[in-house]
Amino acid sequence: MSQKSGILPAHSIHKLVDDGQIITEKPLDDDQIQPASLDLRLGKIAYRVQASFLPGAHKTVGQRLNELSLHEIMLTDGAVLETNCVYIVPLLESVKLGDNISAMANPKSSTGRIDVFTRLITDYGQAFDTIPAGYQGQLYAEISPRTFPILVRTGSRLSQMRFRIGSADHSDAELRQLHETHGLVQLPDDGDFDINIDNGIAFRVDLKGIAVDGQTGPNLVGYRAKRHSGLIDVDKKAALKISDYWEAIYANEGKSLVLDPDQFYILASKEAVHVPPHYAAEMVPYNTLVGEFRVHYAGFFDPGFGHDAAGGHGSRGVLEMRSHDVPFILEDGQIIGRLVYEKLTDAPRELYGQLSTSNYQAQGLKLSKHFRNG
Repeated sequence: MSQKSGILPAHSIHKLVDDGQIITEKPLDDDQIQPASLDLRLGKIAYRVQASFLPGAHKTVGQRLNELSLHEIMLTDGAVLETNCVYIVPLLESVKLGDNISAMANPKSSTGRIDVFTRLITDYGQAFDTIPAGYQGQLYAEISPRTFPILVRTGSRLSQMRFRIGSADHSDAELRQLHETHGLVQLPDDGDFDINIDNGIAFRVDLKGIAVDGQTGPNLVGYRAKRHSGLIDVDKKAALKISDYWEAIYANEGKSLVLDPDQFYILASKEAVHVPPHYAAEMVPYNTLVGEFRVHYAGFFDPGFGHDAAGGHGSRGVLEMRSHDVPFILEDGQIIGRLVYEKLTDAPRELYGQLSTSNYQAQGLKLSKHFRNG
């Protein structure tokens, strides 16, 4: 195992499995390891609980489940997780990490784009989505569908995990140099905006929109989720009709959009994003100083996302957005989040875009893989 600091690439994750630092109840799926992350699979049972929780420094998740569990649901033959309910699911993966390796988790892109809120928790955990160096034990997913009920089963993948040696070190000076060398983001030629680097690279929302082939009229800028829609099977690709679940949003003269409280939106960034082969990127948590909204449940960008040689030219960031408490007006080009880049210990052997699971390479404004075009 390389001792250089940074994010571990796929071949190093395979070595963690071989060394017994990643333990699985059943063998890994062939496509489970991504260029710099590991997909996590749901186990056999879901516990419906009263509310979200953290175990705290002195309790295991199992001990808290004994206090808070309302009902047990078997997932082996598939089961429906209802909206606005909270479920805890032991995963098929557990870990026995060395003292120099930590990990962090996020929802997968497809999970965030259907408004499923999911976080990883551990025994004695005091923070979500964080696995400290040296942790040994079971991993659990907290799952709460917000807009659509979902059908899941043992082996379904809603979240992913990255492994890191050392600590993250994000320097704007290094980021500027990296951008000058590799062109990390690119803005449209017709805008009045500049690249903004300040604790990461700014992401701006595109409310000018894109022209839809064969359609006249205003440009498409995004989608608003329909309430009381049907069920989504998280494991089926291109199975659903867009219009049954989403309302299209088109550009207006003012190039603005009012986010209604507790409605869920899919929008796109103005920036085309590029993640060079030796790096991974992450959308940092939103800042309440720029607006009362949440953006981007799923924060990972694998090495090769938007990379020309991997077929990613022009890849936009897709933004999953929700306003809190009050209506909020977004303006075209408004900064809504920031990307931070972190170096890998070494380059992966395959990049995002070169795998069958690269569903969002070269994406523009794209819904989750569950929806079909037309």
